[in-house]
Amino acid sequence: EHITTEDELVFDRSAAALRARRVRRLGALVLAEQTRPVPETEAAAQCLADGFGVLGVPRWPLSKATKHWRDRIMFLRRNDPEWPDLSDEALQRTTPDWLAPYLIGKTSLGSVDADLMNRALNSLLEWAMSRRLDEEAPTHFMAPTGNAHPIDYEAEEGPVLAIRVQELFGLKLHPAIAKGRLPLVLHLLSPGHRPIQITKDLPGFWRGSWADVKSEMKGRYPKHPWPDDPANALPTARAKPRGT
Repeated sequence: EHITTEDELVFDRSAAALRARRVRRLGALVLAEQTRPVPETEAAAQCLADGFGVLGVPRWPLSKATKHWRDRIMFLRRNDPEWPDLSDEALQRTTPDWLAPYLIGKTSLGSVDADLMNRALNSLLEWAMSRRLDEEAPTHFMAPTGNAHPIDYEAEEGPVLAIRVQELFGLKLHPAIAKGRLPLVLHLLSPGHRPIQITKDLPGFWRGSWADVKSEMKGRYPKHPWPDDPANALPTARAKPRGT
């Protein structure tokens, strides 16, 4: 009557997987154990979610797009705590709350793909805030040339836009996000995609150091336009036509 039989479920960190077994014990002494299939239950999903928290965000299968989405939200949160905390620490601490519902029937890290993680993480952002995200922290900047350029929200200096300077000709206001409240950090590039200048004041750059940049770059890239008044010049992503 002192012998007990119990079903146990644990997360094996080394294998990043759930392990189920049936164990017969006499007190603390294990008499026999048998490997069992992992049950498709909420309890198993909770256990696996806990395991994800132990493994940590760097081990999760996150796509580049999901990481970028998260960077955008974390950037906005720096200025507005209304946005959810998606830091590594917060996500790892709360995996049973938001991740477990998506893990029913899953048994390991390897059985979870980037699409599932994307859907689970997106559940943390309300629909109304998803619309605000696209308005206040867009993924791309539309240049006056009509070309879309990605914005890097991961940079410590703030959201960075790397773009060839000729594509910004004609702009009299500095590019900004968050409804114009937050200026982008412009990494202005030469036609060869080499850095020319870093600025958060494009009009000031046009009026100031542009003259020196133009003087230097004109000799290096004679096939590209270097106008005296870039604020009133036509933007372009092309070299000058032959003979001009």
